[in-house]
Amino acid sequence: SSDMCFGAWLDHWYQTQCKPTIGSKTQTDYENRIYRHIIPEIGQIPLNRLTPADLQQFYRQLKQGGRLQAVGQYGPGLSDRMVKCCHVTCRTALNQAVKQGLILKNPADACKTPTLRPKEMQVLSPEEIRRLLIQARENDCYELLLLELSTGLRRGEILALQWDDLDLCTGVLRIERQVQRVRRELVISAPKTKSSCRSIILPAPILGVLRDYRQSIRSRWMFPSPLKEDSPLDPAYIRTRLHLILEHAQCKQIRFHDLRHTFATMA
Repeated sequence: SSDMCFGAWLDHWYQTQCKPTIGSKTQTDYENRIYRHIIPEIGQIPLNRLTPADLQQFYRQLKQGGRLQAVGQYGPGLSDRMVKCCHVTCRTALNQAVKQGLILKNPADACKTPTLRPKEMQVLSPEEIRRLLIQARENDCYELLLLELSTGLRRGEILALQWDDLDLCTGVLRIERQVQRVRRELVISAPKTKSSCRSIILPAPILGVLRDYRQSIRSRWMFPSPLKEDSPLDPAYIRTRLHLILEHAQCKQIRFHDLRHTFATMA
């Protein structure tokens, strides 16, 4: 009904209409916004009495003091991106309420939210790539980083590779899955988009390196975890390891995703 609490509607919309259409990692993001931020703050307001002023005040509170953890590291307020995501979630749920005739207008349409400024892409120079790969040999990450710089795969895609995905004779590499950390567990799933399932052909020098590397691996995973049997490397482990290698190689600190940009730039 139109006088139900906004929190009850939001929960109903998410569980019945949104959740079945999104992946497990995206579900975690939605649930964090809905059940830790939106419902505790404005979920008690009746759906037909929720105003743009209520939403605007909520966004302001998120920006000023909405952070629930790591406050000492990042400060009390949430990022512009997180505030924007909360707004988009509210607006989408309220749009559905309008379509179902529960409310006449969407109050979120009249709200102003932070303008997101895209992060500037960072890429490594050829000299930094050389130093990175030299240092990677010392940290048992040479083959992984060499393959990344030669293909531009997403982090979850390259960590989910199995030896059966690679034809060592033709060099054809199939990308059919990804690994993500969801609720503290590693989850293997389909790639990010339908078009992400693809095949690429590796250059002959890269294929030669992987042939030699294959002799030392006793796992179906191309880059297995050193701690857990029959498991790929943890994405968080690679993030930490990359920062260490970059530091020792005296390269600028970049994200793993920036290696993807580096590959595209060099290509």
